[in-house]
Amino acid sequence: MDLDPDLAALRPLAGFFVLRTEGASAGSLPTLAQAYAPVAPDVSVNPLIFRVRKIATALRVPESRVAASITHQGLAARLWSIALGCAALYGGVPDLDARLLRWDADGSAPDDLWLTDVRPLPGDAAALADVVLHGHLVPLAAALRAHHGLAPGLLRGNAASALAGAARELGRWARRHGRPDAAARARSLAAEVLAHPLLTGAGTLDGTAFRRRSCCLYYRVPGGGVCGDCCFTRPPRSSPRAASG
Repeated sequence: MDLDPDLAALRPLAGFFVLRTEGASAGSLPTLAQAYAPVAPDVSVNPLIFRVRKIATALRVPESRVAASITHQGLAARLWSIALGCAALYGGVPDLDARLLRWDADGSAPDDLWLTDVRPLPGDAAALADVVLHGHLVPLAAALRAHHGLAPGLLRGNAASALAGAARELGRWARRHGRPDAAARARSLAAEVLAHPLLTGAGTLDGTAFRRRSCCLYYRVPGGGVCGDCCFTRPPRSSPRAASG
């Protein structure tokens, strides 16, 4: 199925799945490519650093690495949801080149993204890995590691958890709306991508249930706890650095 210019099939899914396209004005917002770029002398103009600071303030998080992990997970969830949603519903994915995606780093969650040009690509697992993993999560992880020292295992766990979560949510929607084909395709694609070398070892997938081998550090947010797929069953008392590595 061809992609329509507005990616209208994603709208009923709402939340993390919807992507604004060229029909919506993104103004002078930066691209995600700019967010992944090396830090300029004036770090205040870097949208990724701005986003981390915004989340840290909003959640009253004293540790920047905790806010950085939440920032990473939020973007990963958005990108996986868009790509997997299109693959399951259209049979293809849009080119999500970081230079084509504009990002409102000052927006609310889910992250506001605009795609300036809809260019269709295949909807197989290889394309998903190329578009999201290589196109976004590798440079995003490099930027966050450089700025905030996040452990590679934590970032790999975030990426895998976000993919499994997107597949789970898409499957629930598809079953409610009589689209078992879309649910099965999302589940199959997610399992195949989770076997990618960049995600291997991040966790265990059992049907639609995923258990990661690292912690995203959300329990260190005031009032936070462990996530449903966390390696911990309760918030640890000691430092999570070893578990998140």
